[in-house]
Amino acid sequence: MILDEIKKTNDIKDIPMDKMDDLAREIREFLIDRISKNGGHLASNLGVVELTMALHLFLDLPKDKLVFDVGHQCYTHKILTGRKDEFEGLRKFGGLSGFPKRGESDCDSFDTGHSSNSISASLGMAAARELSGDDYRIVTVIGDGALTGGMAYEALNNAASLTSNFIIILNDNEMSISENVGGLSRSLSGLRTNGKYREFKDSVEKSLLSLPGGGAMVAGLRRTKAGIKQVIIPEMFFEDLGITYVGPGNGHNIPEILELLKDAARVDGPVLVHLKTLKGKGYTPAERHPARFHGTDKFDIETGLTQYKGRKSKYTDIFSTVMRKQGDRNENVVAITAAMADGTGLRRFSNMFPDRFFDVGICEQHAVTFAAGLSLGGYVPVVAIYSSFLQRAYDQMIEDVCLQDLHVIFAIDRAGIVGSDGETHHGIFDISALMAMPNMTLLAPKNKWELSDMMKFAISYDGPVAVRYPRGEAFDELKEIREPIEYGRSEVISKGSRVALFAYGSMVKTALKVKDILEKDGFSPTIVNARFAKPFDMDMIRTLSEDHDLLVVMEEGILSGGLGENIIMRMKEADIHMDVIPVAIEDRFIKHGSVDELFKVVGLDEESVAGRIKEHYLNG
Repeated sequence: MILDEIKKTNDIKDIPMDKMDDLAREIREFLIDRISKNGGHLASNLGVVELTMALHLFLDLPKDKLVFDVGHQCYTHKILTGRKDEFEGLRKFGGLSGFPKRGESDCDSFDTGHSSNSISASLGMAAARELSGDDYRIVTVIGDGALTGGMAYEALNNAASLTSNFIIILNDNEMSISENVGGLSRSLSGLRTNGKYREFKDSVEKSLLSLPGGGAMVAGLRRTKAGIKQVIIPEMFFEDLGITYVGPGNGHNIPEILELLKDAARVDGPVLVHLKTLKGKGYTPAERHPARFHGTDKFDIETGLTQYKGRKSKYTDIFSTVMRKQGDRNENVVAITAAMADGTGLRRFSNMFPDRFFDVGICEQHAVTFAAGLSLGGYVPVVAIYSSFLQRAYDQMIEDVCLQDLHVIFAIDRAGIVGSDGETHHGIFDISALMAMPNMTLLAPKNKWELSDMMKFAISYDGPVAVRYPRGEAFDELKEIREPIEYGRSEVISKGSRVALFAYGSMVKTALKVKDILEKDGFSPTIVNARFAKPFDMDMIRTLSEDHDLLVVMEEGILSGGLGENIIMRMKEADIHMDVIPVAIEDRFIKHGSVDELFKVVGLDEESVAGRIKEHYLNG
């Protein structure tokens, strides 16, 4: 195999050009095989194989800098930098990350995981290069979906001030995770399909090439901002920003990509190379269903089907069902997603109520303020966003929603530890962030039925309200305990003595296991389902203090500013005397691995919690 000759960075440069198509095929076969066993980002990686190969032929790594937006398309890059043999541990605890990590390789220039920040980071590197007088190349690869994010526009606006070469690769596959939406998508579509432009361009180039010195003239027209495309499309978006535009080109043709890169490298200043690719290329199921294969679990290569044996409903599935029902019952309920209709479970709502569904693109800040406007217009907006992505709209939540006390519902999916995507995707900061927002109400369900009840409560409530729930299968026990949701009130799961487990959301499941362990040592703990983090149930805590000497506050979020710390502070103010153990995540980022493994690492598993409780009594 040709792929076996790639053992370290730049080995690809020793492969003959007539073998590149074979190498690309082998890389795709390798990726399909490994991801089918481990899961991971498939379609996005299959779509950039030739593009990544061309970049490795063009660049001198690690001297030159290559930055991937989001980073989920970096698998070929990892193979070409000598990490192929580590793919057995891809996204596993202690193994290879699914995203670029500077700690893994000096060829990974920037740790990424979220969208639309790559141009800003690369532009900063370019400014540093100018200040230092260095001469290395800087290339950033950004998808057309990521260009819907406002931060990318801010960086493009700033890029025109650069006087040295800086190459932006626009990986245009007409997709983000789901299909792209909005004006930019239509604009790019026009550039791809403008028949008049293509016909005129081909005619002019053919005529020039027939003349002596015509080749040089064609090359000059390609490089200049007054080139052929300016004649046909005089108001091109990128050119008007001061960014030279090159393309569109075939992102699966390595010689063509290299030619465009060489042209781009001659430009003094920022230049955008527009390449058209096919997401999922080389694997028919991924080509047909690129959204489903964007991030996939293990699957059968022959059929493309993920094997689920007796799969339980996920929290996202429950949310999807509730939204469909609420949309049918209440014509004022509207739904908003930031390019994640499938991931957040809003696809069914969008199909049933297309006029009340809004996909705003990869722009969480806009999504939140857009929701504020809908609320002022008399509607009940539900903004469904992953926890780690919602962080980017922190200011808008405070200034545009909470400050005006508007009825906006935040459905926060992937809250807590999410597993194999690692540091950039764990939703561990939302509790602390939302606790600091005046007028915000924050809930989390103990099981799938309570998620349904909480969403109904949120829709009927008048004010900002957030419901957070974890990734994965929904807890389906405790169905018989289903007290009505009352504002700021918790719920007793089981009554005991001495130790009170005050568990928030997903930690109720853990609390039940902690109880089983402690009972073997003679303890009989009380379990309380907190339900609300803001406002939390101080009356319940005061009642518990009457016949319990230890309160264990359990939350799947960071300790600093979280539920436990806030309870301790309020207990001191109210002169409530009871020892408190806050079970939360210490001040750290968490790497990738399975949820069970990571729970043990951060001390949220039942053995760790029970051990802390027994140690508390042992030490008196």
